[in-house]
Amino acid sequence: MRARIYQPARNAMQSGLAKTHQWVLDFAPESPRGIDPLMGWTSSPDTQSQVRLRFHSREEAEEYAREHGIDYVVVPPHSRKANIRLRGYGENFASDRRGAWTH
Repeated sequence: MRARIYQPARNAMQSGLAKTHQWVLDFAPESPRGIDPLMGWTSSPDTQSQVRLRFHSREEAEEYAREHGIDYVVVPPHSRKANIRLRGYGENFASDRRGAWTH
């Protein structure tokens, strides 16, 4: 059983940083997905690929993996600058704007 420990990136559709401060332990799939002949859905007999464990720190995740005999790989996070504007979204509609509102 092999696992990956990483810190998730922010959602590409949002500028917020929610759920990006925790560390995640994901299991690698042991068997390929197959197509159900009746319904056409993809499925797999591997239930470990559905498990996602969250930890407050990388050390906690590594300690959990060692205690349970899980072979793991740590993927270092890519840090980026926070996208925080001084007045936020409401600045687009402020009456005291300095310039014309354009896209």
